[in-house]
Amino acid sequence: MSSPESPDGPVAAGSTAVAAVPAEAAGPAAVGRAVDRVDAPVKVTGQARYAAEFPYVGQAYAAFTYATVTRGRITAIDTAATSALPGVVAVITHLDAPRMKPSPKPNPLRSMESMATATSVDYLNTSEVHWNGQPVAVVVAEDVETARHGAESVSVTYEVLPHSVDFAAEEHNAVPQKSSIIQHASGSKGDADAALADAPVSVDLRFTTPRHHHNALEPHATTAVWDGDRLTVHDGTQNIHWLRSQLATKFDVPLGDVRVVSPFVGGGFGGKSMVWPGTILTVLAARVTGRPVRAALTREGVYRSVGGRQPSVQRVAIGAERDGGMTALIHTSTAPMGKVGGMPEQITTVARHMYGAGNIRHQQRTLGLDTHSTTNMRAPGESIGSYAMEAAVDELAYALRMDPVELRLRNEPSRNPIDGKPFAHRQLRECFVNGSSLFGWSARSFEPRSVREGRSLIGWGTAAAYHPAWQLPANVTVRLDAAGQALVRCAFHEMGMGTATAQGQIAADALGVPFDAVTVEYGDSELPTGPGAGGSAQTASVASSLLEACEKLKKSIGTPREGESYAQLLARTGRDHAEAAVGSETRVGKTVGQVKFTAKYLKDQRRWMKAACGAHFCEVRVDADTGEARVTRWVAVFDVGRVINAKTAASQLRGGVVMGIGQALTEQTLLDPRTGRIMNPSLSEYHVPVHADVPRIDVSWLDDPDPTMPLGLLGIGEVGITGVAGAIANALHHATGRRLYDLPLTLEKLL
Repeated sequence: MSSPESPDGPVAAGSTAVAAVPAEAAGPAAVGRAVDRVDAPVKVTGQARYAAEFPYVGQAYAAFTYATVTRGRITAIDTAATSALPGVVAVITHLDAPRMKPSPKPNPLRSMESMATATSVDYLNTSEVHWNGQPVAVVVAEDVETARHGAESVSVTYEVLPHSVDFAAEEHNAVPQKSSIIQHASGSKGDADAALADAPVSVDLRFTTPRHHHNALEPHATTAVWDGDRLTVHDGTQNIHWLRSQLATKFDVPLGDVRVVSPFVGGGFGGKSMVWPGTILTVLAARVTGRPVRAALTREGVYRSVGGRQPSVQRVAIGAERDGGMTALIHTSTAPMGKVGGMPEQITTVARHMYGAGNIRHQQRTLGLDTHSTTNMRAPGESIGSYAMEAAVDELAYALRMDPVELRLRNEPSRNPIDGKPFAHRQLRECFVNGSSLFGWSARSFEPRSVREGRSLIGWGTAAAYHPAWQLPANVTVRLDAAGQALVRCAFHEMGMGTATAQGQIAADALGVPFDAVTVEYGDSELPTGPGAGGSAQTASVASSLLEACEKLKKSIGTPREGESYAQLLARTGRDHAEAAVGSETRVGKTVGQVKFTAKYLKDQRRWMKAACGAHFCEVRVDADTGEARVTRWVAVFDVGRVINAKTAASQLRGGVVMGIGQALTEQTLLDPRTGRIMNPSLSEYHVPVHADVPRIDVSWLDDPDPTMPLGLLGIGEVGITGVAGAIANALHHATGRRLYDLPLTLEKLL
């Protein structure tokens, strides 16, 4: 096997991320402090290696040819010109690609790893094309430029087959979505339709949201190396274990012979949680050529071959008494899915939890289109569902001539509205009260278009934030030596959110050692199996197992004397170290772990409603002549349970708001309804927020622990985006008097 190169010579194959805590962070009570990220020095100095930065001796480079038809069959493929290019090592097509096993069908009850299957397509093992952008050839060359030029020179002839990609034209073919163990696609309480018809005051609105793509700073990239039947893969993945399992299945090798190394991920937002064709075909190219192969997708390549968020049409209808008490709440959605795979978003589940209406009905409908897969995108479902819900609540407030905050507080439930389960933790009322004070909401005029400064129309808007809390299985080992140094090992992920820092803080307090005495190893499948970084679940999942491992460790050491530390007890009793583990890496152990996880998940689902929540307040200014809208002020208060690291928590919550600003004002993936081809596959045409678009964002939290969660913490990564688009839509209405129902809320719609 080739070994990676470094400026100083070969280094070990793959590098487990090791986060040693800086000395200045030492001190008592690490949890809750604003500690700098332990991986910051290697990132800002360029020492951190991402998936496309592991050089191997003899390394080649791969690029992909993407289909230019939506549905079809390849009738001819000419690679002669490509093969003749100097520097081309191999051209792989469906005519000569080795057979791979099909990816497993997603089934969370049978195998959580199956949820990483992005599509059902047998890449390069079929002549069929299922979406415009499907990879149909791989070119391997000695350098990146030759590989990309070669991929563009492959000539493909297709038999074009009928296809359907126009959501608006196909919407009427949608069917009710079935509920599953992980998603409530429908639900009801009472007779919401009758209550709506009888309500003295009501609104009945239609909203639409567009397609979206993630646009992480680091595009998808893979470096693959075979050593016989042993495989090492460097990949920017959000789920090391799922990727490892998928590759073992796909290439028919034992799980233990696959190593996935992912010490740093340059952003994911859900887009790197599944296994996309670029990763699979890079591994295939390495096997075919017998050389290490790297493929780094271009920005356009990400749009062509990686899934995103599909569009939606939503109806929100609310009936209320004249005092504002909601009597009916109806939330329905229709959203397409790629026919080749993906998961539907939980768009209408916000209706189950947000407002104490007497009668509730929600229902999701889906249909299949010949487009890319639907995949997770920050707060999947809740981010776009909360937009429609919060805008409709604002509309109802105007129909009632009631302050929007007062209306929300009037309908704040004491238990989960649809099924009466107790909330494990919910202080949304306190979030609105605190946020109103911090923002100065009491000074808000009620009438739309009533505040103006020069050419600027000024509006204030508010909305609620909500995201469920999750826990996933996590295996962890903890080691403490007689010198007082602690080592935590778990194959979790670092995407910039400060996971290693937070887990180091937790371990320091649990073991009674300074923060700078803790080292955390992560990002490598050779470590104990960690959870995926998704659903805002990683911190709580690892923390639960880490705390359990620390307790086991301390119990194995014994009871220290008064004033004695566990490390000192080790030294006094002549032991070098003690170690404890939670979870098992054996086949039987993993099966037992899956059973325990499922049982706990189902028990929690029956017993509690667990979620993070919050309140957004924003100011917008709209140019009365041009319609240009700017967000100029933001205040948000969250109930996210206990905060482990004040600095990284604030960063995560602000990041969610920034992504929500893009969702509200600029972001949309444009699909040609005739050809199914994405028309704006670049950051020059798909507009994400830049510094000039983002105001100062003041975030705070109540820091009150949830008693049902490890250390009382709830997820932070995704709740920040929920409600953001709704708050901006409401502020724009207050500024201009125009109510917009279709994202993004662009200037031509305001005019």
